[in-house]
Amino acid sequence: MSDIVLSCQGLVKRFGGITATDNVTLNVVKGARHALIGPNGAGKTTLINLLTGVLEPTAGSINLLGEDISTLAPHQRVRRGMVRTFQINQLFHSMTPLETLSTVISQHQGLGGQWWKALGASKSVASEALQLLEQFHLQDVMHQRTEHLAYGKRRLLEIAIALACKPRVLLLDEPVAGVPAGEREELLQTVAALPADVSVLLIEHDMDLVFEFAKRITVLVNGAVLTEGTPDQIAQDPQVKAVYLGHSMDAYEATNAGATQHG
Repeated sequence: MSDIVLSCQGLVKRFGGITATDNVTLNVVKGARHALIGPNGAGKTTLINLLTGVLEPTAGSINLLGEDISTLAPHQRVRRGMVRTFQINQLFHSMTPLETLSTVISQHQGLGGQWWKALGASKSVASEALQLLEQFHLQDVMHQRTEHLAYGKRRLLEIAIALACKPRVLLLDEPVAGVPAGEREELLQTVAALPADVSVLLIEHDMDLVFEFAKRITVLVNGAVLTEGTPDQIAQDPQVKAVYLGHSMDAYEATNAGATQHG
């Protein structure tokens, strides 16, 4: 299929006698809104670490935009268009959102990493930084040190940083993890409004977000793909209910049925 932008074939990762990723094949298509779900210990983080080059596969291959990237370093994969956010927030705490984004943009444009020089010398850096600040609802905190931002704003900044790297494929690693309920809606809306030409693979425990966002869902259990399908197919799959989602799926089906009746 020519519209596949990221794929892995027969991916295996063993740590000693433990098989953390067991013959995983996954295809992410252009413009995808694809979610990867599974219980704790299912191997989701290991799989993402393999895709991004943090870990080296024991067997199998990874292909990005038609190129085998199985042996490339993480920064080389970023340059080729695959960017990841992290479960645990990783930001420069002493810098402001404006400074942070300006640094990332200037590095991506090959201007070096000194934000004050970039802002002074390049109108394009300043313009792009301000556009991202607006897109991610960060204008009101653009001059605050990151360490003083509300947690939801930090997560928004992290996704803005990822977008500043001009990804073709964006891996969102539990974007709402740890975000208080009052700050979640802004984050959910921003994730939903990500550019259509960026293919997104979402790793998430929050089923509300998964079913609101994803057009396709892959379920990972014990390091292997249990099943894959549309949200409706996953919600109704007896295997998925049995091993993982249970009542969450019943609630989703009830909500969906109610929406259908009233729609």
